[in-house]
Amino acid sequence: MSKRVIFTGGSGKAGSHVIPILQERGHKLLNLDRVPLDFPGVNTMITDLADSGQVFNALSTYFSFDEHFASAGRAPVDAIVHFAAIPRILQVPDNTMFATNVLSTYNILEAATKLGIRKVIIASSETVYGICFAEGDRDFQSFPIDENHDADPTDSYGLSKVVGETIARSFASRTGSDIYALRIGAVTLPEDYHRFPANVADPLSRKRDGWSYIDVRDLAEIVHLCIETDGLGFQVFNATNDDIIAEMPTAEFLARHVPQTPTTRLLEGFEAPLTNRKAKEMLGFRETYNWRKIVSDA
Repeated sequence: MSKRVIFTGGSGKAGSHVIPILQERGHKLLNLDRVPLDFPGVNTMITDLADSGQVFNALSTYFSFDEHFASAGRAPVDAIVHFAAIPRILQVPDNTMFATNVLSTYNILEAATKLGIRKVIIASSETVYGICFAEGDRDFQSFPIDENHDADPTDSYGLSKVVGETIARSFASRTGSDIYALRIGAVTLPEDYHRFPANVADPLSRKRDGWSYIDVRDLAEIVHLCIETDGLGFQVFNATNDDIIAEMPTAEFLARHVPQTPTTRLLEGFEAPLTNRKAKEMLGFRETYNWRKIVSDA
């Protein structure tokens, strides 16, 4: 079903790939970013999301000149996808990154609430589990890493994402809106798969990502499913693909390479340690882009 969607950060690495797929699914989009997205049919409104006035204005504007000139009034927004953020540590000072990410998320959720937009999908991150950007080597608490796993970030980026999730839960609790947080794994573009054979040859090279990933096209599908799925309230989903980045079955791989880390249930076959089971069960997600097939076909 076609929805009117405002997408923040659509000019970035993930967003610039997700927006075209959402448009293919029939959604009408407006991009909010600091730099334009060069994609036909999607206007970019240059917006500083740290400025609440700009956010309120941008969430209540026309999507295009066609809408503006039609003089039919502003159509309601069905959903917001909030991907805009400083995407990692060591890009700007930690305090700047933390403040920017947290304030932009707050501003989006506050404006959405007061404007009556009752579906928001926010980009959280695998970094909330405390391993990806940890200083030095650090072990996961247990496997599988699911959404009930303790969110114990050890860096300012992961901390900004946990705070963003808490803000989202607060707004969902007070309004009854659907706000879904996606704990996005290592975003993988089609041109990135050439690295996977080397990752397989070095078993600990993908430990920080829980030996997991998300193909950007499958990420777009998860976003689409979130837009289409109503009535779940506040939810957190691991946005990851199905399989562990390893040649041997998951249980055998983990027992061999991280025997010190306990397992809380059997990981069957090649199930990724950073599991997407909840997204499958609640959203109906089904992977399309499996790394094994892509690499073997290359």
